[in-house]
Order: sequence, then structure tokens, then C-alpha cells
Amino acid sequence: MERDELECFLVLAEELHFGRTAERMRLSRARVSQLVQRVERRVGAPLFLRTSRRVTLTALGRSLRDDLAPHHRGIQDALARAQDAARGVTGTLHVGFSTPLAGEVVLAAAESLRARHPELDVEICEVPLTDRYGQLRNGEFDVQLVELPVREADLGGGPPLVTDGRVLAVASGHPLASRASVTPEDLAELPLLRVGGEVPAYWLEEHVPPSTPAGRPVGRGPSVTSMQEALMLVAAGKGALLCAGHSATYFARPGVTYVPFEAAEPIGYGLVWRAADHSGAVRAFAQAAGEAAGERTVAV
Repeated sequence: MERDELECFLVLAEELHFGRTAERMRLSRARVSQLVQRVERRVGAPLFLRTSRRVTLTALGRSLRDDLAPHHRGIQDALARAQDAARGVTGTLHVGFSTPLAGEVVLAAAESLRARHPELDVEICEVPLTDRYGQLRNGEFDVQLVELPVREADLGGGPPLVTDGRVLAVASGHPLASRASVTPEDLAELPLLRVGGEVPAYWLEEHVPPSTPAGRPVGRGPSVTSMQEALMLVAAGKGALLCAGHSATYFARPGVTYVPFEAAEPIGYGLVWRAADHSGAVRAFAQAAGEAAGERTVAV
């Protein structure tokens, strides 16, 4: 049996409709009929019962479908594995994420990728707050989903996959905690916690602004190395933290109030990889991450 005969028979056995079969296979209805007749001549008996209103399988057709389908899937799986190996979609892909929202997208993408490419193992780990790109550069991560912007000459990246609004985490006893919302000008009323370690200046300016839009200086609080450390200091009244809106859900803590931060651009999360090492596995993950992100609705 020729491959086009095999696939046409199996598609028609699934659709039981010549028009839909022709559409799926991008063939004319006449060509579908011709291929099916060729299969029936090979077998020596009808495989389908055709009327003006419906198409059904004969008992022989059902038996042939059940016998052929697993072998056809095996051929397709073997070709897919060979293509994966040729494109480099094998081995282990190490993926980093910076926040719970990014982690959800990464996890969903990894599960989808494992189903599509069983020869590829995906390992997931959190990106350190104090070292945004170090593990990516030294090969511990192959790709990561982190807050934008990313302006590194040796790193490539894509557009935002998801966005989230911003909130200001303040001590529950602070006057701003009772407000319905705060604005960038309100940042001048309390110090913002700093992020220690190897953090680019442009990233800090975006996420820990040095001044308000009107030019008023924003104070600096203690330096932190993790979210838990930051929230402990916020609760103690040592400073405030400007963070993503989903932090209010994932990092609820006594003594800390999250106030919506208005008149500010949302936080975008995008994929980042080594510019010189954009492998087939990374490209496959980027596609899966885009699909996973599209299924999530995040308030901006």
C-alpha cells in the first residue's frame, strides 16, 4: 500500500466524510475517492458503505483500520524522533523562571514539550534574584522566562509572552497601606528595598526607580537577596517593594499589604537565551511557551 493510500484510508475512516477528508489532506474529493478505490481493489472487497447521506465502515474496513492505525502511528513517531534528533530536540533542556507567574508558563510549556518530544527531558529551576543571567551564561540554564527589559549583547530574546500589573508592598501599618492605589509620585514617601548582586543598572532603574516622574528622589532601603527576605523587611517597616501584581496572591504574608500601583507600565515576561546557542530544543520550547502563555489571562 502506498503512503497516500494508507493516510487517505485512515483519515476517511476517522472523518467518515469525503469533503472533510479532502480538506484535511488538501486533495480534491475526486482524488480521495480514487485513493480509496485503489485500497479497496488491493484488499478485494469494499471498506466503506457510501450513500447520498452518510459514509460508514464495513466490518472489513473497521478491522483494517484497527490493524493499520498503530503501525501508522509508529511510523509517524519514528519520523518525529528522527527529526527531533536532527534539529537537536533531544537530551536535557534546562529552563529558568523568575517568578511564580513565569513558573506557571514554564511548567505548562515543559509538560506540552515532553508530550511532543519524548526524547527531550526538561528540567526547571528558579532564577536567583541577585544574578539574573549568570547561570544562563555559564550553561546551567539554556533558556529562561524573566522580567523585561533584557539588554545584554550576548543574549537573545523574544517579545513579552505575558504581562502583569504592578503593586507596592508596604508594611500594613504604613499610611499608604490604607490607600486604594498609589502612584509613582508616592514612592518618594518611603524607601524602596534594593536588590543586591549582579543586577544590570537598566533593570534596577525599571524595577527600583531612583526618582519619581516629577524628579523627586526615591529613598533606598536595605539590600535584599530573595523575596522572603524582602517581605520580612517590608513587614518590619524597613522599606517598600515594587513588584508584580500576582505577588499579592503567591506571597501573602502577615504585616504586608499590597497596594495597586497605578500609572505605570505593566511588567512583561519574555524568554531569554544565549544568542550564539539558539538550538532546536530552545526553539521548540519557545513555541510551547508562546502557546502556554496564550492560554493565560493576566490582569494588567
